[in-house]
Amino acid sequence: MSAREAIFSDLRQNRPAGEFPLPEVPLFPPLVGDDLVAEFGERLVRMGGRVAEPGADDVFAGVRERLAAATVVASAVPELEGTLDLRAVSRPQDVNDVDVAVVRAVFGIAETGSVLFTQDQLIVNAVAYLAQHLVVLLDPADILPNVQAAYRRPEFGQAAYAVLHTGPSATADIEGVLIHGAQGVRSLTVVLQPRATP
Repeated sequence: MSAREAIFSDLRQNRPAGEFPLPEVPLFPPLVGDDLVAEFGERLVRMGGRVAEPGADDVFAGVRERLAAATVVASAVPELEGTLDLRAVSRPQDVNDVDVAVVRAVFGIAETGSVLFTQDQLIVNAVAYLAQHLVVLLDPADILPNVQAAYRRPEFGQAAYAVLHTGPSATADIEGVLIHGAQGVRSLTVVLQPRATP
C-alpha cells in the first residue's frame, strides 16, 4: 500500500458517522455590468493579462507573432496543431520547455477576469504553470458574472482537478516593483472564440 493509499484509508476509517452536506453557496448580486465580455476583459487587463480578438480567417491572428517565435508549442485544442502532443507526455516535468501552451477554458468570470481549467482542458496540469506563455480560447457565451455563479457550475464537483487562473504569474518586492512570470506563466492571453458546434 502506497503512502497516499494509507492516508486515505486512515481518513475513511476515522471519518465521523453521518452525512454532512456542503453549505449552500449564496448568490450575491454581481458587481459587474450587463456586458460580461467587456467587464471580463477590463478585469483581465487589470491583472496583467490581455484579450486578443480572433481574425476573420485566423483564430490566432492576435497571438500569431508569439506562436511564430516559439520553439515548443503545446496545444490542447483542435484549432491549432502544436509541436508537442500533450497526450504523449508521461511526466509533468516533460513540459518544462514549453514556450506557448494553447488551451480552452471551461468558462470565464467577469468579476475577476479569471478562467477555469480542469484536467480535461489541460491534459497535463503542469503545462498551465511551466509554459512561458498561456493562450486561452474562451467562448464569450461562457463568461459568468461572478465567482458564486461559477461555483454552481458542475465542473467543480465533477472534475478531479480544477483551477482558476487570473492573469499571468506576478509578484512584487517590497519596493513595489511588479514582476510577471516569477513563479508561472509570463503572459496570459485570452482569445474570444466561440466553441465549434458539433
